[in-house]
Amino acid sequence: MFHPHPELELPPPLADGALRIVALGGLGEIGRNMTVFEHGGRLLVVDCGVLFPEETQPGVDLILPDFSYLADRLEDIEAIVLTHGHEDHIGAVPYLLRLRGDIPLIGSQLTLAFLEAKLKEFHLDSLTMVVAAGQTEQVGPFECEFVAVNHSIPDALAVAVRTAAGTVLHTGDFKMDQLPLDGRVTDLRAFARLGEAGVDLFMVDSTNAEVPGFVTPEREIGPVLDAVFAASSRRIVVASFSSHVHRVQQVLDAAASHGRRVALVGRSMVRNMTIAADLGYLTVPTGVLVDVKKVDALPDDEVVLMCTGSQGEPMAALSRIANNDHFRISVGPGDTVILASSLIPGNENAVYRVINGLTRLGAKVVHSGTAKVHVSGHASAGELLYCYNIVRPRNVLPVHGEMRHLVANGELAVATGVAPEAVLIAEAGVVVDLADGHAQIVGAVPCGYVYVDGSSVGGVTEAELKDRRILGEEGFVSIFAVVDSGTGKVLAGPHIQARGFAEDDAVFDEILPQVTAALQEATLAGAIDAQQLQQVVRRVVGKWVSAKLGRRPLILPVVVAA
Repeated sequence: MFHPHPELELPPPLADGALRIVALGGLGEIGRNMTVFEHGGRLLVVDCGVLFPEETQPGVDLILPDFSYLADRLEDIEAIVLTHGHEDHIGAVPYLLRLRGDIPLIGSQLTLAFLEAKLKEFHLDSLTMVVAAGQTEQVGPFECEFVAVNHSIPDALAVAVRTAAGTVLHTGDFKMDQLPLDGRVTDLRAFARLGEAGVDLFMVDSTNAEVPGFVTPEREIGPVLDAVFAASSRRIVVASFSSHVHRVQQVLDAAASHGRRVALVGRSMVRNMTIAADLGYLTVPTGVLVDVKKVDALPDDEVVLMCTGSQGEPMAALSRIANNDHFRISVGPGDTVILASSLIPGNENAVYRVINGLTRLGAKVVHSGTAKVHVSGHASAGELLYCYNIVRPRNVLPVHGEMRHLVANGELAVATGVAPEAVLIAEAGVVVDLADGHAQIVGAVPCGYVYVDGSSVGGVTEAELKDRRILGEEGFVSIFAVVDSGTGKVLAGPHIQARGFAEDDAVFDEILPQVTAALQEATLAGAIDAQQLQQVVRRVVGKWVSAKLGRRPLILPVVVAA
């Protein structure tokens, strides 16, 4: 198996007749899924999603793919094909459309409906083409065939991309639930047909490649929810992804059978479920839904609150409920909270914080670690083995996962007979070319994180994030002084203020004479530039704080040379 190396150079020009595949996200990470196909001078984008920030990225709202690879080629993009409606696959589309607003969007009915609602919030119009499983569309030099796959959101699609260079089958996110709630199974017959015709590159969801066996059918969740509802005597709060139509359906059905009313909480939950119900993907039992403003008038044993925040997102409804600062909803002894989702890697601490906060308030918390209240939307190892044996691809590029997931998926491919050298383990930015049935890594392109911070897109750098982490962990020290540039005499100050220290500011009095002496010495030695003097102060104070207080704070010196 080929492994990417930091030494990879920019790829050479694409050979005539070849197909280039560049993943700008989703390889080596969970999220930010985006793949660019290039053939005949034209581009096809498959998915354009976001990555959610970790605790080490304070203040960041979202992380986007790096569009710089496309900056000079926006007019070459034929379309954006969207495999399904999750944020890690559609969330960055508005930001790409800001660069070129007339890129056609291709996807299933529900996927485009979710996306169009998002685009309205960005005040963007869109050119859309609704496609269905079994449909084939010619998009420039790319022939795209759409295949039904089962996932944790309805209307998910895999896409087979045919070009003169060969055929690529991209699964998107998928699993092989044989008893799906909507009766829509992954179309293995189409996979087999494509395999018989020849799949030159198989791009396969890797998220659960380390998990043995098969994913539990969604139908098994219903009886568990029913049992939890039956045992609950007061309010029930269920937290899930705002796009998990199947889980909301099960909650609505359980509520109806137990004489409860359901209120949707959270803007995205209300928006998405309204869309799903209007399009027929969600069946709402008569009289079950109630406006959240009216739940206080209902007895506690008749209330179910369906909300967002199952991943511990700080601004989501569940986190605010756990912190007891939600403006409308509170929980207490006897209430039941169900976290109907699995843990996304990196969110564990945030989720456990929420669980502890709810438990502290007296609520009983039911989650996937204590009851079967959620199943994954991604194929486990047993399902992936079936797919490899059905498709029999010439080359494999595992996608959608961290490095451990990609490697595990590659090992499954090799176990089914794919040649080890035909399994490409690549991270985001690595470039793969396909020609004459052979796929190989030919280079890499810039593919850094683009941070969204409020209205700023790309303005936050790694250096600024480092400063934010230091501020949060080590504190802040500012020093002000005015220096006579001729004599080196300190005319005012130095004055020191510190934040984030247990010690009183008076502790810094000890360092003031050293700062004064260092400024005078530097000035007499010819350092009259304010920036040079500030560096002198930063070194002196930093060395003292480290030795005396055992801290490495952010130090901001301001020196005025008079």
